Amino acid sequence: MNPHHTASDYSSLDEVNAIFEELLGQEIIIVLDATQRNILGQTFRPIFTGILEEVRGGSIQLNPAIIKMPNAPNFVFPTPLSFPIENIAVFAPFDLDTRLTLS
Repeated sequence: MNPHHTASDYSSLDEVNAIFEELLGQEIIIVLDATQRNILGQTFRPIFTGILEEVRGGSIQLNPAIIKMPNAPNFVFPTPLSFPIENIAVFAPFDLDTRLTLS
């Protein structure tokens, strides 16, 4: 398996779901295709890590979902978060203990 994927590397939703299904139960990192997001009054780059808990109907769910923000680099969202696969620019296996520089 290629350790670095983009959703556009695959030609069908079934293929995309299948590659994510291979990662079920594993720690991953995802980067969304937007340049920034806003949540809880904080603007941040759309970088998330967590354990891939579910793949269904063209979306994935992380639980826990950890948002990588400069002022709270390991903010654990209080509920699982789902992401449409079509909005994921990059995903890869990722050790949740790894620190990212976000400045």
